[in-house]
Formats: sequence, structure tokens, C-alpha cells
Amino acid sequence: MASRCWRWWGWSAWPRTRLPPAGSTPSFCHHFSTQEKTPQICVVGSGPAGFYTAQHLLKAHVDIYEKQPVPFGLVRFGVAPDHPEVKNVINTFTQTAHSGRCAFWGNVEVGRDVTVPELQEAYHAVVLSYGAEDHRALEIPGEELPGVCSARAFVGWYNGLPENQELEPDLSCDTAVILGQGNVALDVARILLTPPEHLERTDITKAALGVLRQSRVKTVWLVGRRGPLQVAFTIKELREMIQLPGARPILDPVDFLGLQDKIKEVPRPRKRLTELLLRTATEKPGPAEAARQASASRAWGLRFFRSPQQVLPSPDGRRAAGVRLAVTRLEGVDEATRAVPTGDMEDLPCGLVLSSIGYKSRPVDPSVPFDSKLGVIPNVEGRVMDVPGLYCSGWVKRGPTGVIATTMTDSFLTGQMLLQDLKAGLLPSGPRPGYAAIQALLSSRGVRPVSFSDWEKLDAEEVARGQGTGKPREKLVDPQEMLRLLGH
Repeated sequence: MASRCWRWWGWSAWPRTRLPPAGSTPSFCHHFSTQEKTPQICVVGSGPAGFYTAQHLLKAHVDIYEKQPVPFGLVRFGVAPDHPEVKNVINTFTQTAHSGRCAFWGNVEVGRDVTVPELQEAYHAVVLSYGAEDHRALEIPGEELPGVCSARAFVGWYNGLPENQELEPDLSCDTAVILGQGNVALDVARILLTPPEHLERTDITKAALGVLRQSRVKTVWLVGRRGPLQVAFTIKELREMIQLPGARPILDPVDFLGLQDKIKEVPRPRKRLTELLLRTATEKPGPAEAARQASASRAWGLRFFRSPQQVLPSPDGRRAAGVRLAVTRLEGVDEATRAVPTGDMEDLPCGLVLSSIGYKSRPVDPSVPFDSKLGVIPNVEGRVMDVPGLYCSGWVKRGPTGVIATTMTDSFLTGQMLLQDLKAGLLPSGPRPGYAAIQALLSSRGVRPVSFSDWEKLDAEEVARGQGTGKPREKLVDPQEMLRLLGH
């Protein structure tokens, strides 16, 4: 069966390295008349996991479905506006989308506009790569008060994610508290404290820049349950914070007592990071740095060994006015180090609370197994358990950890498993209609997909709008306006 399957698909006709030239996407009819023996694969989600998976599967024909009208997921909506170099992967993804064997279909929400079983009927294999679009709740009293929001929503707000445009954070307070000490927490702190003129030439949204110009936030605290050795951010992000124009770090030397001996055993990246924290906390800055810190009008600090218990309301009960923190101490060693409460409490006054304790995936469709405790689709090496022909990659596969490069490796592995199964004859044989069937379903449901060439029109419009103000682009944030511009 395996070899027959293999021959039927004419696999040998496609050397891995020979792809159609960029920009040579054949017309739909031509595509199916000449390639109806090509395996049809669909990928759900067009962030790094989706595009890297597709890139690895271009021996087949791949359709990428995306619920936003625009591609690139967290590269567009998660990466900070002042980190444009991280967004360069978009060039690689664009190349994949231009391959004659890949098509992008935005404005299609899987689970609502089309179900996973419908995709399974139309394709030889389906890969779920839709990421983690929710945030982990704090689950403490007062979390629902105005003035409390997730770092994820705040990032979506300044990056132009349509669902977060109504956020309108109130930055009229003096102090903000971020609960969490990962890279997202540092991104949010940096954006809150960066002088607005330094953000003017980034792709931050016009609305967010306007609000940040009016901001009165002068101090940002980043609170963590554990100590300096357990922070989740990386050295690059820490260095940026330490050198942030107009802001000075506040670190308590007491938090770093006895750390010098402990860091001898830790892995090198963690050691370098901790040494930088240690120097910043305990060494007297040189004259130039001392002068810079003395003239700084804003400050940020790390509060260690503190666990949030409650968001405290203002006297009228109408909004957040602080966070009650339990003082903790560490138990256990290495990775098993846990924070346990000492019984002491401390109140930290603030007018804005941002929770940054992790992202969380949601189930996409009742037909797909989902582990709600871990927030992942149960899988073995990317093969969804008990559902042949269904795969997953990225955060929905392994949980919301790691950087873009981690997701690349992970997605290639899922792609490899799928190709192995294809080669072994474990996937359906015989032709599958692919997009032709889904297009008919979407059309009957009044859904108008956005193609990659449609996206390129929106892209050109954004770039044109940014030119007047010296920005790389002015992001469109309203899906209705996007569809109107495309004449949908």
C-alpha cells in the first residue's frame, strides 16, 4: 500500500529543492487540472508555527487558514514595535506564500466559519497551528476591577490586534504594577516607560501612541513569586531596560545576598543574566551612568519573592488602587524551586495592574481533543492523539514557551512526522478536493476569504499611510475597513 500510495502521488516528480519561482502562483483551475494528484494539506493559523509548518510541507499543496484578514500572527500582533529586526521573518513567510504550492486564506475562522471535520474531509491532512490566543487568569479577588488587564491584551492594543482596540488603558496614574517577570512583562514595561518620541518611527498604532503621549506613569514594578535566579526574561531584554533613556532601575541589593556563590553552578546563559542583575543591583555606577540615572524622570524595579493575593479597590470601589502581595520564600532546588508564603503581607499601591503570567490556548472545535489543564492539544510528536490525519505545531502543541526559533524547530518536526505518515501510506489515498470544497462551503455561508495578494494590497496601503509620518507603516486595525478597501 505504502509504495502504491507514494507512486500514485507522483512524489518522485518533485525534488525537494525545486520550487516554482516566487510570484508564479498558477490560476486555481490550472492548479487543479495539472496537480490534482498532489496531496492537499491545510494549516490552521498563519503565525510562525503555521508558516514554518507550511514551509516544510511544500512538496504537497498547502492552504493556510487564518481568522484575521491579515497574516503573520504574533509576529505582527505580539513582537514589540521597537523590535523591527525580529519581524524580518515575515520576508521568509512571504516567500513561502508566493510559492506555487501555498495559498493563504484570511478572514476564515475555523470552528465558526468551517469546522475541523469539514477540513478533514477536504484535505489529506490538517495541521492545527493556531497558537495561544488567551491569557492565564490570576484567579484572585479584584481581578475584574477597571484598571486591571492582561499584558496580552495591552500588547494587542498597541500592536493593532482588532479585538483589543477598545481597551483604552487609563495611564493617568503614577505607578503601574506588572505581575510576571518574563519577556512580555519587560516589553510592556519598556513601552510604558519609553519616551513617546522614540516610538514615533515604529509601527505602533496611532491610537496607542496618542495615549502613551498623555501617560503619567512614572514608575513600573515587575513582581515575581520567586527570586533573581528564576526570572523568565532573557539578557537582551534586560539590557534594553537597564539602558532605557530617561529611566533608572530600582533593585534591592538584599534580594541578591548570597547569589554570587549560587551562580557558579548554573548554565551559562542564566549565569550571564544573573551577573548583569547582580552588577546593576550592587555596583556603584560610573560617573556617566550615575548622571544619566540622576536625571531620569521615570523608574522601573523588580520585586522578588512576592505573590499576588488580591487587587485592592479604590475607596469608592470603582477601580484598582493597589495589589496585596504575600511575601514568599523558596523551597526545593533547581527547576523544582517553589515559592511558599511566609505569612507576611505587603500592599503595593498602583493605578494600573497588568497580569503577565502566561498565554493560554483555547479549544478550536469540539471534535479536537484538548487538555484544558495544560492548554494544549494532546499529541505525540505533533500527531494528535487518537485522530489520524490531524496534527499540531507551535504553542498549541507544546504550550506558550520559547521564541520564534523554538517554534521553527518544533514546526519542522511536525512537518517531518506528517511527511513520514504520507510516505508510509497512513493518510487517505485518492484525490481530495482541498480548497475547492471549502471555498464552496464558505461562499454558501457568506464568508469572503482574503487571499495573499489581497493582503499585499492592504500591506501597500499601510506602508503608504505610514510614509507621511515617517513610520514603516500605519496599521489598519478595523477588519471592516480592511474588507471595504478590498471591495469585499
